[in-house]
Amino acid sequence: MRITVIEHEADAGLGFFAGWLAAAGAGCEVVRPYLGEAVPERAADGLIVLGGEAAAWEDGRFPWLPATRDLIRASVEGGVPTLGICLGAQLMTLACGGAVERGEHGLEVGARQVVPLPEACADPLFAGLGPAPAVQYHRDVMTRLPEGAVRLATGDPYPNQAYRLGERAWAVQFHPEATPEIFTGWTGGSADHLTAQGYSVEELNTQVKEAEERLTGTWRQLAERFAGVGMSG
Repeated sequence: MRITVIEHEADAGLGFFAGWLAAAGAGCEVVRPYLGEAVPERAADGLIVLGGEAAAWEDGRFPWLPATRDLIRASVEGGVPTLGICLGAQLMTLACGGAVERGEHGLEVGARQVVPLPEACADPLFAGLGPAPAVQYHRDVMTRLPEGAVRLATGDPYPNQAYRLGERAWAVQFHPEATPEIFTGWTGGSADHLTAQGYSVEELNTQVKEAEERLTGTWRQLAERFAGVGMSG
């Protein structure tokens, strides 16, 4: 399986997913539009769209976003296994007719609990995954899901944490790919901003590091299952 990966910035890469997908037999072809690489019109055997600082509607600041939304829409409609992560999930939501807005509760950051919904029991990626911590770092939220979306996981304060669209496309608001080192890079780059909002950067970093075993134990399964969806045809 060859997976097209859209990376929006250098410090928001595949993280854990690089090794997990490779071990599952999937190869990743990373496209970096922030370096001038063109977003393809079609994905390979699968598509992953990663996170980043952009708002999903900021086409002026991030001119590759329209092409990324077009790629996501084509992949969803064509039945290509697709996974949108954080910004990628928000781009999927906009591309497929939903809504994304600034979150009324402000920033969600750190290792936060994600709780599967009953609909997750029969889902190819989420079945059997109990409540688990997930790395969060976002201020925008998916306020209206696309028509036909099946909500799979919720959380506090933002209820739309994961959904499936069709049979082979998923959106997750959190970061299943993020290593503690990646998260530390994010908090280090915005330490003043976090401190001004009342967060302790040290506590956030410690929280994620202490959750690492549960993070990998849960989200490795999701990555492997995603690769399996692509390999099953």
